[in-house]
Amino acid sequence: MNVDQTVSTFIEFFRERGHRRITGGSLIPPPGDPVLFTTSGMHPLTPYLEGRPHPLGRRLVNLQRCLRTTDLDEVGDNTHLTVFEMLGSWSLGDYGGSQSLRWGYELLRDGFGIRPDRLHVTVFGGDEQVGHDTESVRTWSEMGVPVELTGEDNWWSNGPTGPCGPDSEIFVWTGEEPPQGTPSSDQRWVEVWNHVQMRYHRHEDGSLDPLPQPGIDTGMGLERLVTILQGRRSVFDCDVFDPWMRTIPRLWDTDESSLRVIIDHLRSGIVVIGDGTMPSTTGRGYVLRRLTRRVLTTLWRDDPSRTVSDLPRELVDHTLGHFRQSCGVDHVREVLLDEERRFSKLLTRGRQVLSRLGFVGPLSEENYDYLHHTHGLPRELVIGLLTELGSDPSTPTSDPRTRVNAQSR
Repeated sequence: MNVDQTVSTFIEFFRERGHRRITGGSLIPPPGDPVLFTTSGMHPLTPYLEGRPHPLGRRLVNLQRCLRTTDLDEVGDNTHLTVFEMLGSWSLGDYGGSQSLRWGYELLRDGFGIRPDRLHVTVFGGDEQVGHDTESVRTWSEMGVPVELTGEDNWWSNGPTGPCGPDSEIFVWTGEEPPQGTPSSDQRWVEVWNHVQMRYHRHEDGSLDPLPQPGIDTGMGLERLVTILQGRRSVFDCDVFDPWMRTIPRLWDTDESSLRVIIDHLRSGIVVIGDGTMPSTTGRGYVLRRLTRRVLTTLWRDDPSRTVSDLPRELVDHTLGHFRQSCGVDHVREVLLDEERRFSKLLTRGRQVLSRLGFVGPLSEENYDYLHHTHGLPRELVIGLLTELGSDPSTPTSDPRTRVNAQSR
């Protein structure tokens, strides 16, 4: 089952059960949302999960592109991506959690052909405010799916305040031998689908009030699901990444982890630019800048002559088309090349500054602040340059008074 068939199977399953498809939106969240980028399919639906009537009704389904900066350091492993797509379904005050779980089980088993004995779930086990989710435990037990109770790992919230509630996370066994252990004890259990029961609103003081209209919010990472359905080792091996994996290794020879970072960050940068963001020193633009500069740092580590101008136009065009974006290929390439020129100049100046001032590691917070505010050198750049120059960039943590003085020479 390829990526298009996977999307079609999901959407049609819920359409047959009365759900209306809504158009997946931009990475840029709606006004008033405190996050920089849309991180899940529910973000654009927050007002409706809190009780506002949706123009298309109380049962919805969609495919939403998302970006999570919290996973940047995880990119390069088998399951994490910066930009990804999420399949989602919603009940806005309609059916409850048990029905959502039964449909989820049916779709995974009959629609996607996942064997029931390769499923395991985790369910909220309760805390000092809310008791454990007995309804979900009973539903899963009736379907014969093993359950593991956890704490905060099975509590979903839309930030420090806002709608929240207990969830059931569905895991699929990806090991070659028969399933063993539990999701918390064996990493071969890979999470594919989260069913959240939106029951509460959390206030700034941490207190919870029941929502006037309880709802259901489910989210399933498309690339991760396709990887499992195709029996692949990592998300980079599924058909979503075929054009990238055929092209980039021939273009730039590097190790597997670096290859994945390059592909993920370039692809993510294209999508971010496609949604109208430009590189800058703050906010969304700084996320784009970090992505681009991490690519360049990785490329230049092995060969300083490498340039993003080598990136084929076809890859840019394919990515914009996959994410249904109308931005022009030339604009994307111009933004990336301009950022490459800026970064190259900054590296040259950074080496001169560090050499002239005689900085050696480990540096103090004062050192990093001085280099950033006086010379425009961000922490991650300084760390990279010090490593390149053979110094230890580690920041002391045990004694904040420890510092290394800059010695002019």
